[in-house]
Amino acid sequence: MKELQAPKGVSEYFPPRSQYFEFVRETLIESAKISGYQLMELPVFEDTELFRRGVGESTDVVSKEMYTFEDRGGRSITLRPEGTAGVMRSVIEHNLDKLTLPLKVWYSGAYFRAERPQAGRYRQFYQVGIEAIGLNDPEIDFEVIAVADRAFKKLGLKSYRLDITSLGDAESRASHRSDLVAYISKLNLDEATVKKAELNPLRLFDDKRAQIQEAMAKAPLLLDYLSQESKENFQRVQELLQEAKIDFTINPRMVRGLDYYTGTTFEFVSEKLGAQSGIGGGGRYDGLMAELGGSDLSGIGFGLGVDRILLACEAEGIFDSSINKPKLDLFLIALSAQEKGFVSKLVNELRNSGISCDMAYGDRALKGAMKSADKSGAKFSAVIGSNEIKSGLVAVKDMDSGESKEVRITALSNEFKTN
Repeated sequence: MKELQAPKGVSEYFPPRSQYFEFVRETLIESAKISGYQLMELPVFEDTELFRRGVGESTDVVSKEMYTFEDRGGRSITLRPEGTAGVMRSVIEHNLDKLTLPLKVWYSGAYFRAERPQAGRYRQFYQVGIEAIGLNDPEIDFEVIAVADRAFKKLGLKSYRLDITSLGDAESRASHRSDLVAYISKLNLDEATVKKAELNPLRLFDDKRAQIQEAMAKAPLLLDYLSQESKENFQRVQELLQEAKIDFTINPRMVRGLDYYTGTTFEFVSEKLGAQSGIGGGGRYDGLMAELGGSDLSGIGFGLGVDRILLACEAEGIFDSSINKPKLDLFLIALSAQEKGFVSKLVNELRNSGISCDMAYGDRALKGAMKSADKSGAKFSAVIGSNEIKSGLVAVKDMDSGESKEVRITALSNEFKTN
């Protein structure tokens, strides 16, 4: 019989490493929550046309990497390769743009791209994202960047940098495009690259081939074509980052991998991850909502890669043993099979009171049960036999210090609520 395995290129997490994954994801989400962002839960698959129009046909994501299939009704369906387009679709469909603006949402989950699997690059990967929709305001641009930076600092990351640029407004891009197209027309390019440039000439800045990078070395840069408004907005974002002591580097050649970006654009890069060094990024996307059939509202957001951030944390040696254990208050052990029913009932009552606890299952001897208590990561443990049940008192042991104190069994819930 064939051995069943997970599909190639899937990032999969299970104990004990799943504790690290959960810690990273929840830290990213918490930074969004304390900044006023609310949950948006989205479909894992969408109409393929959403990504063709929203992400851009010139991108590798749409042209090469999407998991697209026909469902039983003959509809073209795609597993989501990114989050922003789905958020925009939902905002338009449910008239969320009629609420108080900016609309601020966060989301998390699995995303899918048919890429060549390698360290930090997966076909199924996980992201936490936010979007702030409805206002074009450099203070919001700063806020979005700061949400990510705050999360990275909370995790304890140190070896990362922030790259920023501006992709300008429509006026800036139109002025730049004419000169860029003229420059590209003089290059000796293959047919596929020419077609990509026709769809979006900025894509050539993102081409990783050495010959294309060399050919584009002297290409005109969009930063030199910014309109006065775009220039002032970008300058204000820089001032706010400096005031907040968030270090950054201006990267005039950064375009990111999606076509919808305009204005402030940014990427966080880990210095510990080698080739796949991006741990998250995003930017402003004026015009995307209108392109998808909604109001002509501005927006800005990011997608942070949980997988790569986890790898960066491990590379920096951030995790200690405490993160890798369940956060239990108490571990209970029945001295013999006779007391097991009593302990099981007690554990259930404590859990109902909000106390995190577990017990030794099976018919293990006391020594083996104590090993289970130690491995559980519980702060305290207690052994309950017939004497404890009769007296109503139990010795609760501090698993770190080894010290014990007597507590009434009926008062265990209150004891751990105050600790």
